[in-house]
Amino acid sequence: MLTLNPSLTPSPQDSSLLTDLYQLTMAACYAGEGIAEKRASFELFVRSLPDNFGYIIAMGLTQGLNYLENLHFTAEQIDYLKNTGIFDHASPNFWSLLENQGFAGDVWAVPEGTPIFANEPLLRVEAPLWQAQIVETYLLNTINYQTLIATRAARMRDMAGENPVLLEFGTRRAFSPQGAMWAARAALAAGFDATSNVLAAKELNQQPRGTMAHALVMAFTALSGSEDEAFSAFNRHFPGATLLIDTYDTVAAAERLAQKMAAGEAEVKGVRLDSGDLGDLSKKVRSLLPNVKIVASGDIDEWELQRLRKENASIDGYGVGTRLVTGKPVNGVYKLVEIDDIPTMKESSQKMTYPGRKQIFRRYDNGMISSDRLALADEAIESGETPLLELVMKEGKTITETESLDTIAQRVQTSVKSLPQATHNITKPTSIKVNISEPLETLRQSLIH
Repeated sequence: MLTLNPSLTPSPQDSSLLTDLYQLTMAACYAGEGIAEKRASFELFVRSLPDNFGYIIAMGLTQGLNYLENLHFTAEQIDYLKNTGIFDHASPNFWSLLENQGFAGDVWAVPEGTPIFANEPLLRVEAPLWQAQIVETYLLNTINYQTLIATRAARMRDMAGENPVLLEFGTRRAFSPQGAMWAARAALAAGFDATSNVLAAKELNQQPRGTMAHALVMAFTALSGSEDEAFSAFNRHFPGATLLIDTYDTVAAAERLAQKMAAGEAEVKGVRLDSGDLGDLSKKVRSLLPNVKIVASGDIDEWELQRLRKENASIDGYGVGTRLVTGKPVNGVYKLVEIDDIPTMKESSQKMTYPGRKQIFRRYDNGMISSDRLALADEAIESGETPLLELVMKEGKTITETESLDTIAQRVQTSVKSLPQATHNITKPTSIKVNISEPLETLRQSLIH
């Protein structure tokens, strides 16, 4: 009997079924027609960048490779598929493939933290057709979401500047508990300093960071009649903690704290502002508490960070939640580009793809990215170019060491600095020019029906 999981929280052994049905029905069709083990290549890329994005930051590869390395179907899962009735006409070969094979393909990918542009593959999967097909859903899930978060985080760091502390506060707004974990990882890898998600911090070997909520202030005020008692109580248990001072009157709270500090009755290290005109309030609070760190939160995004910086707001750090972990998606797609050494392409209106296995060749000018060349994988590298796609998995086994968040974060920082100023813009940016190689364009033209 199938074991029910009422929490709907997938475990690693569930991941083989964490896919769309049509991946499995297509795999069954391939098996029935005798083509399931033909060598196939799929590439994951975005057709166009999200609105007002000059680049995206590749992220999620680590989780994708872990999924591929551990992919297998259990007897219980195979029984479940058989009992659905959907596969009543599937060939015995399909069930044999599920029973006896895990993922045994190769993966080429750009390193996490690399800026990527439209039509450039973030990764390529080369494997037996049925295997390359069924992994599409999971790979798109982790890479699309983490790439979105990493890109937003990099843009926010860019707009905030190097000095302010950026804290990831998005768990309550993320689309799922799993999404919250991935969001924390992607944000930390792309320039944030810490996360409030305790489990994510533990798993990523980080120190969690947080402040306090309005509920604590309201509870103490209701019971003792004093907002100040809430501050004192929290400081007794957590000396030096950041105090949330906007529950009632932000400036009045800052004035009272200043008086207590002057009288030697309190030691305040930090305060948080969560509402109102953050720029104006920060300056008023700074005048009252000149040596206290000021953290701001409340629907912070890259445009708000840009505004506050231009206004010379007196803010030392930001807690960012909703606008980081939600938003317009990165619409990565995963398309067949070659099967049995035969290049393939999609010709649908506005959804055309480039055929064949590809490589990205990047060119720099004085440390700045000047252009990319999208070319066939077997084209020769030209002088001054750097190939971006690297072999990271061979025959189902990861062949590269897992990179630390610090390593990825350093790559993001260096890579973003290498983008031209117009590409940094968060409104109407100019993306890097991606040139299509002559052999690739010739191949595309030859396949158009």
